[in-house]
Amino acid sequence: MAEPRITLLTKPGCHLCDDARSALHEVLAEPEFADAGLAVGEKNILDDSELVAEYAEEIPVVLIDGRVHTIWRIEPERLRTALRAAVR
Repeated sequence: MAEPRITLLTKPGCHLCDDARSALHEVLAEPEFADAGLAVGEKNILDDSELVAEYAEEIPVVLIDGRVHTIWRIEPERLRTALRAAVR
C-alpha cells in the first residue's frame, strides 16, 4: 500500500499559509509520523488556474491523498487523527 500523500496548497504572501506550514511540519516531525515515510509537498495555487478557481478564497488547504482535509487553519489533533487513519 502506498503511503499517504499530503499536499499544502498555498500562495505567496499568505500569513495563514505560513502558520499552516509550521503546524503541518510540527505534526509531521513528531516521532509517530517522522518515520512513517509520508510524502509531503507544497503547491502554489497561482501556478494552476484550476486551483485558483477552486481555492482562491480558501487557502491554505491541506489535501490528504487528493482530498481536502482542512481549510484555513490546521488543528493538530484532527490532523494526527487523519494521518493515523491514512497510514493504516
